[in-house]
Amino acid sequence: MSENTKPIKANKRPEHGPQRRGGGPMGHGPGGGSGEKAVNFKASARRLVRHLRPQRASLILAISMGVIGVGLSVVGPRILGHATDLLLNGIVGAQMPEGITKQQAVDAAVAQGNTEMADLLRNLDFTPGVGIDFGAIGAVLLLVLALYAVSFVFTYSQGWVLNGAVQKTVYQMRRKVSEKIDRLPLSYFDGQPRGEVLSRVTNDIDNVSQTLQQTLSQLLNALLMVIGVLIMMVWISPILALVALVSVPIAMVVVSVIGKRSQKLFAQNWKSTGILNAHIEEAYTGHSLVKVFGRQKEVEEEFRRRNEELYEAGFGAQFVSGIIMPVMFFVGNLNYVVIAVIGGLWVATGRMNIGDVQAFIQYSRQFTQPLTQVASMANLLQSGVASAERVFELLDADEMSDEPEGELTIERGEVLFEHVDFSYTPEQELIEDLSLVARPGQTVAIVGPTGAGKTTLVNLIMRFYDLKGGRIVIDGTDIATVARSEVRSNIGMVLQDAWLFGGTIRDNIAYGRPEATEEEIQAAARATFVDRFVHSLPDGYDTVIDEEGSNVSAGEKQLITIARAFLADPALLILDEATSSVDTRTELLVQEAMSALRSGRTSFVIAHRLSTIRDADLILVMEEGRIVEQGAHHGLLDARGEYFKLYQSQFNAAIEEDPAA
Repeated sequence: MSENTKPIKANKRPEHGPQRRGGGPMGHGPGGGSGEKAVNFKASARRLVRHLRPQRASLILAISMGVIGVGLSVVGPRILGHATDLLLNGIVGAQMPEGITKQQAVDAAVAQGNTEMADLLRNLDFTPGVGIDFGAIGAVLLLVLALYAVSFVFTYSQGWVLNGAVQKTVYQMRRKVSEKIDRLPLSYFDGQPRGEVLSRVTNDIDNVSQTLQQTLSQLLNALLMVIGVLIMMVWISPILALVALVSVPIAMVVVSVIGKRSQKLFAQNWKSTGILNAHIEEAYTGHSLVKVFGRQKEVEEEFRRRNEELYEAGFGAQFVSGIIMPVMFFVGNLNYVVIAVIGGLWVATGRMNIGDVQAFIQYSRQFTQPLTQVASMANLLQSGVASAERVFELLDADEMSDEPEGELTIERGEVLFEHVDFSYTPEQELIEDLSLVARPGQTVAIVGPTGAGKTTLVNLIMRFYDLKGGRIVIDGTDIATVARSEVRSNIGMVLQDAWLFGGTIRDNIAYGRPEATEEEIQAAARATFVDRFVHSLPDGYDTVIDEEGSNVSAGEKQLITIARAFLADPALLILDEATSSVDTRTELLVQEAMSALRSGRTSFVIAHRLSTIRDADLILVMEEGRIVEQGAHHGLLDARGEYFKLYQSQFNAAIEEDPAA
């Protein structure tokens, strides 16, 4: 928990065993360093788009709706320009004397030397003496209103369809991540802080969902708008269209230069989020320990430092990407001014109708608006793609080896280790050429100093890790030839770290055998002395345990996990310091229950309290991954070897008086 805690590298394991899940130091395991280099934006974005393929039918429908909606919206300004022409024609016609023709009005302007007015009159469609035709203008306005209303309906429907496609895509992504976690080896979680993994599964996927939901519809409409507006501008005036297109390369350069800088910052932002979450989760889980050792200031300082890193990365990312929109507005305004000046000159010289100029100015605004809109979404896009890349790193992590299709039936319970080799890292061997036999029904105790490989040994039986060499055989079947679920369904395991989920005590006991009856659950509780304290709780077996199990004591939690294993009635039993958290009196009672549970079963017991394994049929003494001694309790004491030293360290006075005690 201190600020000097070093991170575990992605390819490292603790020296003699796996790191406890969720209790590791602040570091990043495989896939945790997405912020060390710029996000591979194009590749990750393409991969994210590929996740939308199953929704292609919805996407095609949304694109079709978008084409209709944007198309109708794009036609609107052109028709409104016609209304402006009708208005101007009526104003000019009303000012001309009735009874003359349009050509006579033009000739009169030329005769007066007003050539500019003559050019303007030639380009207008007016009738001298006839004023504004409000009926025609009203019809045009109603037509435009109808077009915009239909456009709104199609655009709204498009957004509804796209949001459905996005949510289905994110749902599938969550499902893939959930299934991927089930296929990841224990070694992956050993090298990852729990908060970092949770951040990828929750925060990053939520950010991907938000990004797709907020940008997909806008990006599609922006693309369609640019295409539609460009067609209309070329139709009205190819020359002015070329002038408007000058803003495109400028916009692309701006977005490219600023975007490359913000990509790195967004990647760092989400990396810092994961690290901060890991620190918070670790500090919260070990809150009592932090208080006991008076490390609040160090933890707060670590939080302040991590929070400052997140602030700097987040502020930098938002600030840099936020520059894009003002710059795009500036480019768009320059484009607007140039088109307005040129269009005004052309109207004055009679080269264009004022309605066409009005429509073109509107189109120029509509042309730069999607570009500005896309630029303003750059921060969302980069943030979402950075999160997607972190999710993809989890999805790409190495999985467990393929599951064989063999089955395992345990009848006798003989466990055979044949020349087993294993290591967490290639450069350091942990277990070398280990061979042993656990006879059917034997209780095999494994003792030794911390880091000797005791827990590793039982983890290999459970196939939490794959062997480097040799094999483990149960009743003549190599466990590597059967599915992991087959192995684990036949083995009951009680860990030193008691794990309970948020639910009732009844549900937690029945976790090992959900179909168990109420009588069987209570029988298991009585056999393991859970029933003794359950009745002192307000709701008995219906007492709800919170996610941290804080409303029951550590010893009571461990008794519940033992009851869970008792109810499961496994063929093999593994006890990893199963009584380490119970008091001395309860330990004696539990030992009786465990003796009954072990009866007729092959059992492996990891113990530091040597008093709990004196009746074991076989005691293995391990050091640095090797079995240095094996035998029964009294024989090992008589040999005065490593077991004797361990026993003496715990019961020095008793050994001096009676070595056989």
